[in-house]
Amino acid sequence: MGARCSKFSLCWWPSHLKSNLHNLSDNDDDGKRDENDPRGGFSEYSLDQLRVATSGFSPDNIVSEHGEKAPNVVYRGMLEDDRLVAVKRFNKSAWPDSRQFLDEARAVGQLRSERLANLVGCCCEGEERLLVAEFMPNETLSKHLFHWEAQPMKWAMRLRVALYLAQALEYCSSKERALYHDLNAYRILFDQEANPRLSCFGLMKNSRDGRSYSTNLAFTPPEYLRTGRITPESVVYSFGTLLLGLLSGKHIPPSHALDLIRGKNFLLLMDSCLESHFSNDDGTELVRLASRCLQYEPRERPNVKLLVTALTPLQKETSVPSNVLMGIPDRSLSSKETVSLTPFGDACSRRDLTAIHEILEKIGYKDDEDVANELSFPMLDKSNTRNSKF
Repeated sequence: MGARCSKFSLCWWPSHLKSNLHNLSDNDDDGKRDENDPRGGFSEYSLDQLRVATSGFSPDNIVSEHGEKAPNVVYRGMLEDDRLVAVKRFNKSAWPDSRQFLDEARAVGQLRSERLANLVGCCCEGEERLLVAEFMPNETLSKHLFHWEAQPMKWAMRLRVALYLAQALEYCSSKERALYHDLNAYRILFDQEANPRLSCFGLMKNSRDGRSYSTNLAFTPPEYLRTGRITPESVVYSFGTLLLGLLSGKHIPPSHALDLIRGKNFLLLMDSCLESHFSNDDGTELVRLASRCLQYEPRERPNVKLLVTALTPLQKETSVPSNVLMGIPDRSLSSKETVSLTPFGDACSRRDLTAIHEILEKIGYKDDEDVANELSFPMLDKSNTRNSKF
């Protein structure tokens, strides 16, 4: 075989089969990678590598609603190992200090949690500053909560989003990354199983990327308006605004919501699509929790550990997969069953060259002379190769 196929190669395989084999090796029961697997760690990429991954930063690969807005752009990309990634390309003035950028990226890249869309790499060349994160294929909370098309988000899924987000923040806090910049519904993404994850991009310390919070002052923590500084309590305030969104299915300014809560007009807060789909006790508890998060004085707000404690008992449908609650096809279904349905797929998954050759002979496969180096299979001595390793 040619230089690109020095080992048993996947370069000639159909793309769907290629993808299936990678899924077989990458997926495990708990969604976590082996810590010794380099694909699960943090890498520093060259600009050329990321240019190839994103097809030259093609406008066709720009990801809409991926948690970032201009002047920074997020692209969908595919790395050389066939991993789908989200590549955030910063405005040239965002990180003038290359050392600060690298230090921040490496620190965030040490985090690994199934509640995060984890940072897997970065690039720092010349004036270019790019972050590379796990790609989340099922869009954002903003899309599913405020701009849904097929069905509104179910109550059980809203509670799951709240808990998983609180768990993500608790994990980050435990790793001394308690500050999260501009926590909002665009920053919560859904993975291939439709589980909600928190984007890692907001964990990078503030730079010249702009304000820590959006320009919508109605949703900005009051202490940030006074001091311009973000604190762990500011993050809890933003969590409270997200709870309001989960309750109402709308963008409700905290001041208005608190007026309704003080007047005990809880039902006016609730999404009409949820009518009769939740218990009054659960609804009241979530309203109470949102109210505590939105207190004007930061010291009166709960910490993230208390948020997890309060939200855990509210989870009533823990055995139902997220994709079922969301009405989204499960993209993570193990491809092992699909591959094993055919002898050729089974031979490929076992990397048995002899079996592959026999099957191709039976179906009348002939080498193309022009690509013989890539595709041809030499006749093999079955007695010597049947059990060989590649």
